[in-house]
Amino acid sequence: MRKRIAILGSTGSIGTQTLEVIAQNPEHFEVEVLTANNNIGLLIEQAKLFQPNVVVITNSCHYDQLKDALKDDPIKVYGGREAIQQVVQMDTIDLVVTAMVGYSGLIPTCNAIKAGKHIALANKETMVVAGEIINQLALEHKVNIYPVDSEHSAIFQCLVGEFNNEVEKIYLTASGGPFRGFSMEQLANVTKADALKHPNWDMGAKITIDSASLMNKGFEVIEAKWLFGLKPEQIDVIVHPQSIVHSIVQFRDGSMKAQMGLPDMKLPIQYALNFPERLPSSFKRFSFLDYPKLTFEQPNTKNFRNLALAFEALNQGGNMPCILNAANEVVVQAFLNDKISFLQMPEIIEQTMGKATYIKKPALEDYIQSDKEVRILTAAMVKNLAKQKI
Repeated sequence: MRKRIAILGSTGSIGTQTLEVIAQNPEHFEVEVLTANNNIGLLIEQAKLFQPNVVVITNSCHYDQLKDALKDDPIKVYGGREAIQQVVQMDTIDLVVTAMVGYSGLIPTCNAIKAGKHIALANKETMVVAGEIINQLALEHKVNIYPVDSEHSAIFQCLVGEFNNEVEKIYLTASGGPFRGFSMEQLANVTKADALKHPNWDMGAKITIDSASLMNKGFEVIEAKWLFGLKPEQIDVIVHPQSIVHSIVQFRDGSMKAQMGLPDMKLPIQYALNFPERLPSSFKRFSFLDYPKLTFEQPNTKNFRNLALAFEALNQGGNMPCILNAANEVVVQAFLNDKISFLQMPEIIEQTMGKATYIKKPALEDYIQSDKEVRILTAAMVKNLAKQKI
C-alpha cells in the first residue's frame, strides 16, 4: 500500500521539495492533505496536480477563491488555523510532514501525535519551543519522529544500527552563511538582500535570515538535545563552508561517523518519508574529485551572538528556548521589513530573554502564554528602535 502523506506548509521550500519526491515515487506515496498559509496560487496548482483528499488555507480570506478554483475536483476545502489542527487527526493519514514556518507548527504537530500519526519533522521550532512535551507525547502515543533537517537527518542516519552504543558527542555542521568571516563593522552594514543570498541552500526567507545570523544553527542545537537525548555539552557546532559533511557522531570509543552528500534537501526528505528503506533516486551524485578540499573551523559566536544565545537558552532550560524563538520570529520579520539592522536582532533577543517571565517547568499552556508575552515585549522594543531612527 502507498503511504498517505499530509504536508503542512506545502507551498514552502520543504513542502514543494516533498511533493517533488512524492511525484518521483508514485508507487510508494500519495498526497492526502495539503496546507498553506497565504500562497493560494501555488496551493491551487498543487491540489490540481496531486488531487489530495483535503486542502486547507490558513488565511481564511483566501477560502472562497480556493473553494471556487477546486469546485470541479473531488477535494474537500477548509480554511483557518483550527482546520489544520483538526485535519492532521484524519484516519486516512499515515505520515505528517510538518513544514510550517516557526511556532505555528507546534499545535498541529501535537494534535497529529495525539492521533497516532508518525511525524517527518522539518519544523525545528516545534522542538525548540516544547521538545520535552513533544517527546512525552510521542512516547505515550507510540509515534516515531523522523528528522528532515539535513543535519539531524545526518545524525539519525549515523545512529542507525548504533542505538545500543553510547554517543560521546555530536557535531552539527554549518555553512557559516553569506557573512562568514565578516567583521562587526561589515555586519553593521549588511542588507536584507545580502542576508537572503545563502551560498549553498535554497530556502525560505525566514530560515535564510536565521542561517545568516546562525540562529538556525542555535535552534538545531536545541532540537538535537531533544531528538537524540543529549546533554548540552555533548553538542558542538563546526563551520564547514562546502556543506558536504552534513553532521558527525562521535562514539565513546573515539570513532566517528559522518553522513555526506551534495546539499539537496530532497535526500533527507525521501529518507524520512520511507524510513528504514532507502529508495533509488536520480539525485546528483557527489564526487570527491569535485571537492578536493573539505575545510572546518570554529564559529565566531562573538560576531554571531545568536548561536551563543541559543546555548544559553538550552542551558537555562524551562521556557527560555520558547522565549528565544518568539523573540527571534519578531526580530527577523522586523529585519525583513527594514525596521531594524542585522546586528540589532541579537541585541533585542538578548534583552527580551532578560525581561520575559521565566518558568522552570512549563506546561503546554505556559508555552502558549510565553509566546504571546514575548511577541508583545519584543515588538515594543522594535517599535522603540524604529522611533529612535526617525
